[in-house]
Amino acid sequence: PGDPEAGELGLAAVPGREAAFRQGLAAAVQYARAVGCHRIHVMAGRVPLGADRAAVAGEMETTFIENLRYAADLLAQENMIGLVEPINNRITDPRYYLNTPHQAAAILEKVGRPNLKLQLDLFHCQIMDGNLSRNLDTYFPLIGHIQIAQVPGRHEPDSPGELNFPYIFELLESLGYTGYVGCEYAPRGDTLEGLGWLRSYWESRGLQHGGTSKAAE
Repeated sequence: PGDPEAGELGLAAVPGREAAFRQGLAAAVQYARAVGCHRIHVMAGRVPLGADRAAVAGEMETTFIENLRYAADLLAQENMIGLVEPINNRITDPRYYLNTPHQAAAILEKVGRPNLKLQLDLFHCQIMDGNLSRNLDTYFPLIGHIQIAQVPGRHEPDSPGELNFPYIFELLESLGYTGYVGCEYAPRGDTLEGLGWLRSYWESRGLQHGGTSKAAE
């Protein structure tokens, strides 16, 4: 993530921070290797303070592409996948460089490395673009990880909001998604209480705690 105290949120697209990016990536690979994680979120970073987004967009994209190619080659040696995540700039982070799946897909195409994928957070995608069914279908071949949170409160999937998560989960199953779904939300209570929605969802699907079939039991 770079230096949070200096206002950084990733370095991959930030001109002049290439050396720090490589150091951070090397550390992330060490951590990932130690815990057996095969996916690393390569954070793009923010538009420099005081800079006009349109004026620096070209230089930031060039920096991002070069750093992603470096990351992909390094991660390939570890049999790991790099992920890029669009973060909405309407509510969450006005200065974040990578904002939509369309932008991310275009950059991934230019980078041209098979071990770089899209980390699609449906919270951010809904705020920036909506049209989740079509976007999931369109970008499914690029998706390496899914994250969820209800919109607009960014709480549990069963909290009041815009998204129909039972439908979305069934859509992911129909598309053949076999990866993890990351619960990147802020629980309204504590963590355990905040996972109650999952037990209710399993029961609605005829499953027991842990996601096992009652028939199998």
